[in-house]
Amino acid sequence: MTKILAVDNDSDTVMLTKIIFKSRGYAVLAANSGEECLKKIMTEKPDLVLLDIMMSDMSGWDIYEKIKKLKGKKPKVAFLTALSASSERIAELKREGIADYITKPFAANDLVNRVKAILKDDSR
Repeated sequence: MTKILAVDNDSDTVMLTKIIFKSRGYAVLAANSGEECLKKIMTEKPDLVLLDIMMSDMSGWDIYEKIKKLKGKKPKVAFLTALSASSERIAELKREGIADYITKPFAANDLVNRVKAILKDDSR
């Protein structure tokens, strides 16, 4: 079963993400901090991390840099954030390895479709 790790210090966003993906047959894990995220990546081995950028203990950018340095198979990472970014910046992030850049608020079906596309793309 595909595992998704939702990382956000906003518990409502985490709960909504869990509801959306569990109802579609995914295993969904949650983390409310960068430290918790990194621990769950090591122990639970998620396939995808949906990562907020504005976190309380460390930024999503910092978390992503730490994920890139992990040994072994790494999860795909998509930012799920309220911060907007230009199409040029998103293209640059994708070249650096980010699977997608999804802005909040999001429509559930759009989020699911984008996650399905990420999980089908094994080139990352």
